[in-house]
Amino acid sequence: MATLANTHPTLLDIKNRLDPNGQVAQVIEMLNQQNEILEDAVWIEANELTGHTTSIRTGIPEPTFRKLYGGVQPTKSTSVKVKEGLGMLENYAEVDKALADLNGNSAAWRLSEESAFIEGFGQKLSRYMVYGNEATEPEGFTGLAPRFNSKSAINGDNILTSASSPDGNDNTSLWVVGWGPQSVHMIYPKGSQAGLQIQDKGQVTIENVDGNGGRMEAYRTHYKWDAGLVVRDWRYVVRINFDLEDIVADGKTGPVLRDLLAKAVRRIPNLNNCRPAVYMNRDALDAFDLQMNRDPLLSFKTQEDAQGKFVTTFRGVPIRRVDQILSTEAGVSA
Repeated sequence: MATLANTHPTLLDIKNRLDPNGQVAQVIEMLNQQNEILEDAVWIEANELTGHTTSIRTGIPEPTFRKLYGGVQPTKSTSVKVKEGLGMLENYAEVDKALADLNGNSAAWRLSEESAFIEGFGQKLSRYMVYGNEATEPEGFTGLAPRFNSKSAINGDNILTSASSPDGNDNTSLWVVGWGPQSVHMIYPKGSQAGLQIQDKGQVTIENVDGNGGRMEAYRTHYKWDAGLVVRDWRYVVRINFDLEDIVADGKTGPVLRDLLAKAVRRIPNLNNCRPAVYMNRDALDAFDLQMNRDPLLSFKTQEDAQGKFVTTFRGVPIRRVDQILSTEAGVSA
């Protein structure tokens, strides 16, 4: 016997969202995460509908010392064109109209239901900004990790590891990213808008809702976020990959994260030419705290910014938490 798809809310869902007075209760969003990378990224309109083609400098012309009555051969720079892809994230929220109208607060209830959809977009986009890989999922876009995954590659100098990091699957990564139009930025399709687009489709008729040709009146909302990542200058991205198990409870062993992070920040060519930030997950933040307790002279500072938000910085570069960064990464090998 056909049943209604579990992608649609039920009467139990409605009941669980109401307070004792029959009003829509505030939901405690225990599944929400902190993915602050979305707050920093620079967004640029792509020069194509399905991607973005950019030129990357690969060679600098070298001048020649000329002697009197001597000639100088002309030279030129070299560059290569690279095309970055765009991924199309979409979703629909649908609820039976009669069900939503039962409590007399259909708009409030729909907002309560659909806030989870918005959180889902934020989590998935953050994950793909780090781990997306068009080689294995062509419909997505390529994030940072597949681009910085071999120390023997041309960008290998910007991959820092601890002694044990190539072993096991209990590693995590810290990322230093210098966002900017000429360094690293996100893209959205030519002629469209950046960010999450939400369209209230209103009341619609859903065909074959029960698998037997039945119809249902429903409220529908369409969500869409087209995005891609462009690394124009790989020197503005640094990856630190280390084994979390190397840092024990007293913080006295393992890689010295302060030194690795200081080296990573120095790898960025010009901090004044970009919007720099450090990204790590909660486990990495815990590891930093352990080492900070051991060495109180670390270059960390927590202060309130113009928006009234407390921000921790390392040598002036803000540290952001990104829960989508894994603690089960494989180590980066040579």
